[in-house]
Amino acid sequence: MPDGREVTTIKVLSSLKDVPAEQWDACAGADNPFVCHGFLSALEDSGSASADSGWLAQHLTALDENGTVIGAAPLYVKSHSYGEYVFDWGWADAYERAGGQYYPKLLCAVPFTPASGRRCASEARRTRFPVCASRSKVSAALDGLSVGCCIGTMPSWS
Repeated sequence: MPDGREVTTIKVLSSLKDVPAEQWDACAGADNPFVCHGFLSALEDSGSASADSGWLAQHLTALDENGTVIGAAPLYVKSHSYGEYVFDWGWADAYERAGGQYYPKLLCAVPFTPASGRRCASEARRTRFPVCASRSKVSAALDGLSVGCCIGTMPSWS
């Protein structure tokens, strides 16, 4: 990374309880309250964003050599498109009629929140590449799910 620290570990977390709030929030920054630990945790703790509701958390974190989170992205395995505010039902139907399997899919998003903003973030705020590039590795590990970003801004993909 530009600050000299190297990503040594990429972890997939099934709950935000598995990452210290201050480390996640150092990555998320203060400019988008919807990706902060408190907001996303409230969705998980209430059951709104849960496996039962079709939002299976698979949050991605990048850790430095000391085990500190230096990159993060809220990721979910989705079994439907509810709560995304992106209406891809037509695409899903067409793909499945053509013999494909649209669901499950891996989505970088904030559940039930039609607000745009960064979805991948790094503590250094200089680069988001290590975390976002790892989404394809996570997808491969999860049997090649399609990967998408919902209502993110262009830097979310960089």
